[in-house]
Amino acid sequence: MSSRAIQAIHQITNEYVAHSEKCFRRRELFSLLSPIRFFGLIWDYFYILAQLPIVWFFKAPPPKTAEPLKKPRGRIAVIGSGVTGVSSAAHAISHGFEVVIFEAKPKLGGIWLDVNSTSSLQLNSLLYRFHPAVIWSRAFPLRDEILGEIRRIWKEYHLDTRTRFQTEIKSVKRASPPSGDSWDDDPDRSRWVINDAEDDVFDAVIVTVGTCGEPNWIKLPGMSETLGENLKKKKKKKRKNQSPTQDRPPSPETGNADHDHRGSEDKFTKAIVHSSQLDSPAFQLKGGERVVVIGSGASGVEAVETLLDKYGSVLDYQDASSEEKDSEKKQKKGADITVIARNDKWIIPRNIFFDTCIAGQPFGREMPLSFLWESFLRHWQYAGVEELTPSNLGIYESTPVVNDEFLKHVRTGRCHYVRGEPTRLTSEGVIVHARKPKRGAGKPIKQEEKATNGQVTVEEIPEGEEKLIPADVIVLATGYKKPTIEFLPDELFPEGYQRPDLYLQNFSTEDWSVLMTNSAYQNAIGTVHIGISWVDVLRFVKRGATGGALGFFTYMELTIWLLLFHIFRPDRLRWLFFIMNGWGVYAQE
Repeated sequence: MSSRAIQAIHQITNEYVAHSEKCFRRRELFSLLSPIRFFGLIWDYFYILAQLPIVWFFKAPPPKTAEPLKKPRGRIAVIGSGVTGVSSAAHAISHGFEVVIFEAKPKLGGIWLDVNSTSSLQLNSLLYRFHPAVIWSRAFPLRDEILGEIRRIWKEYHLDTRTRFQTEIKSVKRASPPSGDSWDDDPDRSRWVINDAEDDVFDAVIVTVGTCGEPNWIKLPGMSETLGENLKKKKKKKRKNQSPTQDRPPSPETGNADHDHRGSEDKFTKAIVHSSQLDSPAFQLKGGERVVVIGSGASGVEAVETLLDKYGSVLDYQDASSEEKDSEKKQKKGADITVIARNDKWIIPRNIFFDTCIAGQPFGREMPLSFLWESFLRHWQYAGVEELTPSNLGIYESTPVVNDEFLKHVRTGRCHYVRGEPTRLTSEGVIVHARKPKRGAGKPIKQEEKATNGQVTVEEIPEGEEKLIPADVIVLATGYKKPTIEFLPDELFPEGYQRPDLYLQNFSTEDWSVLMTNSAYQNAIGTVHIGISWVDVLRFVKRGATGGALGFFTYMELTIWLLLFHIFRPDRLRWLFFIMNGWGVYAQE
């Protein structure tokens, strides 16, 4: 058994014991002796052990040493050191290609460095095996475990000595032949240079910048004009002095009377943070604050989960026994959390069987029978808060949020859900108007029908009205900007084939020595890093699909296209097991 598998077993065992001790202290005997909890532990053991055959059959051997390969098949530049970058580089070097990873940040991990500790995979980990050597401890691992696996693969394949941190990519250009040499041995082969380094030539480029870059700071009237800008300056200054980590993100942005009150305009001068900053040591709640989260997508859902995990709800202390108040909860008073939802997204459970079934839909679009899944979710996942289901957005029309806790928090009143459009901030909080009709907007509800503990938990701002949502802290759960790929030559993307009109993994239609992985797609359910660029064929087959032919796809759809890619071209069959399983081509000794 591998050391990683043993470590994973120890991890879930320790968590089980710690939770048992907590139940014992709280005298929760039902939870302590629950057979469901015990069988969950057994399932986690089985889940870990079931991954070992995958590792043994499909893991390509890493280089024996960190020394450069003696007989490389070529040199590949990998741009980005997140999940996809490390995966691509590990695959390439294990199959005989020398690699160099370029990373703009001072540390490994990509977007997982910027999310909160409660953030997890948005699809089950059996579908998210970014490398055959990965071993997950559970179906939906959290941020720290994901970062740990990225680092482990990075070191095991000796990529640490092949990574250039704090190297921003400004240009990727075709290399000029060396003087006196026209590369006559292979004149059609592309060669590339990064940032005009003519003495550092690569045979191929893999772009793995991902789909989430810098935090997206929205601007609303009543905000500081420099909100978000100070954060960028602080980041640049920190990079010069020390390396930020996932445990040391930037400080929260707050208003300042010197530059916020530039007139009589009423402005919000209290703390405003991005959802990626909630784990920052600089962000602390004293207790009892009214926290308004703007955004109801994955960032907003995880922001609520993080806040309640760290500080609890004000309801927790109203209902707590005097013994609890005086002991473990003595230092906390909870938070009063409200989510402002501009639109509603489907929220599906962290359930490996259910999520795999949804991802197994082969058409990659809304179909006549899709209402069956939606009805099932409405009566099971959304039980008690059925009105939160998107009324005119199909499950196969936009990427759903994978989460088990958020709907429970709304159902029990630990989180208030307000449907509306935030229009401006005042010194007291957020002004919200009725949201404009759009895809995913739920039907209006009567406030008195959804009240918990005497408080409305789900509320719709009526048309023509506005409401002030009081706030002591505002959290912008507004996601991340899409990273740029402007450093690539324009010639690689003719009109009609530019991002995002490309699949999750694709070669440039003009030069197959440039590969984009996890840098182009928009929406998906249960996808992994496979795909093809039959753009014209897909546009014909999926004509009429919401968001366009390439706006949404599923795991099964990609798998079918990959198989057809070989069936229609039998000459490719000899490479099938290498492409699908990585078998047959390894590094030369």
